[in-house]
Amino acid sequence: MEKFAFDKTNYILLTIGMIIIIAGFILMSGSGSTEESFNPDIFSDTRIRTAPLVCFAGFIFMMFGIMHKPKGNS
Repeated sequence: MEKFAFDKTNYILLTIGMIIIIAGFILMSGSGSTEESFNPDIFSDTRIRTAPLVCFAGFIFMMFGIMHKPKGNS
């Protein structure tokens, strides 16, 4: 049987990390300002602080998923 670099646990961790990153980008999305009207919501704490931290946490989680060593591999 072939030994793969990743096992089921790695793929689960990578999937969770990707979902966290997508959630962060969804938190960043929203309507912007136009030339006719200014939308102060573009400077909300969710878009400026929370969403980038969620994305960063997702990238860290994905790094952990890549670095996680499968059981049985030396």
